[in-house]
Amino acid sequence: MQAKFDVAVIGRGIVGLAHAFAAARAGKRVVVIDRNARATGATIRNFGFITVTGQERHAMWPLARRSRDIWAAVAPRAGIAVEQAGMLLPVRRAASVDVLEAFLATEMGEHCQLLTDTQLRTQEPHVPFKPALAALASPHELRIESRAAVPMLAAWLQNEMNVTFADPTTVLHCETGRVETSRGDVRADAIFVCPGDDLNGLFPDVMAQFAVTRCKLQMLRLANPGWRCSRPIMSDLGLARYEGYAALPEADALKAQLKLEQSRQLDAGVHLIAVQSADGSLVVGDSHDYGDAPDPFQHADIDQLILDEFASVCGPAPEPIERWIGTYASSPQQNWFHHQVSQGVHLAVATCGAGMSTAFALAEGAVSAALNTTLKEI
Repeated sequence: MQAKFDVAVIGRGIVGLAHAFAAARAGKRVVVIDRNARATGATIRNFGFITVTGQERHAMWPLARRSRDIWAAVAPRAGIAVEQAGMLLPVRRAASVDVLEAFLATEMGEHCQLLTDTQLRTQEPHVPFKPALAALASPHELRIESRAAVPMLAAWLQNEMNVTFADPTTVLHCETGRVETSRGDVRADAIFVCPGDDLNGLFPDVMAQFAVTRCKLQMLRLANPGWRCSRPIMSDLGLARYEGYAALPEADALKAQLKLEQSRQLDAGVHLIAVQSADGSLVVGDSHDYGDAPDPFQHADIDQLILDEFASVCGPAPEPIERWIGTYASSPQQNWFHHQVSQGVHLAVATCGAGMSTAFALAEGAVSAALNTTLKEI
């Protein structure tokens, strides 16, 4: 294989596809290169939850807002169904209510509401919620079925945006103007490397410089519970994990209380997200285990911690019908980075598990800056 393009993107996860979309909007001839014929990593193993509310306040929150808007524009054009919209976060502790009230007093609380237990049940009458002191209702989120949506996005980029997807091949080396693969060279004026959690493939020294490691997740799909919820559901544990809440001074008391009451969940990195699919089944998770090579096994005790948190919010959990492991790139230093490795060669990694929520906006800024051009409006 030998071909010449304006832009080569290495990696067909959401970060890679977002860079391909941005480059196509700049009018460039784009090729996407990956060792697999379809995305198989973090992009399709997650909730498909484009999360705005709760993202880190200063950088991530505005990026997530912009990415949500791009998803809202692209999804109908690509035939991608939005399964749920918005988010509910019922809480059962007074300290959690304090955090939510403080959150609503910031700019991040725009258009969000604090519901009473009665209002929560009125808005979602079919969900058997356990008693809540209050619930945050956000209108900002979108939820797609990532396993189906990501291939549909790739097909739309190919058919409507004229993005070329190379046959599966291993990238052996990158340098200015050239991508060396196991099928031959690809020439490109600009190269964007989007490796996900491949720590030791291309540019391992840069990955080490940015302290990139892996995070392992445990995920479950539960049988249709016999009820439907219009919005994804979270819980108190999310207030201690998502930086938009957890960085508020009012969160300190909640985190101390959670350490006493739910130390096992905190130790396993468990917090609750429950989203519903078109067939009624629920995707529920997750846990977090960090390291260069976390073990690949599903641990029943950690699954049970997730199910226990689900039960504390929504009542008894339905039978699990599917279980899987997810991984994503993680770093304690930053939530994402874009680094120019050499002239025209750029490394782009989301390092906080929020690629689905932020990649479109991250790529929009990175590509327009790297190519010194303005992108076409969506």
